[in-house]
Amino acid sequence: MQKDIFDKTISFLLGASWAIVLFGAIITFKTFLILGFTLSFFITILYIIISLFMILALDAFAINREKLVEIKKQTKLLEEIASK
Repeated sequence: MQKDIFDKTISFLLGASWAIVLFGAIITFKTFLILGFTLSFFITILYIIISLFMILALDAFAINREKLVEIKKQTKLLEEIASK
């Protein structure tokens, strides 16, 4: 199946988001480590949770796009059936 530009963009953004979460968590942890391990760990977990919500939003866009494509297919089939 050939992907259109929307699907390619969403796939790229999802991959980039996972990379940002991984490297961002490491950088966040090391940055706040001077304030103590516990605070650094808590801030890093908070960063990861917020970042995962952004990834979920991107995934919701992809799922809604697939749903729209399927609904269009079903509508076309129903119109063909109704015209007969």
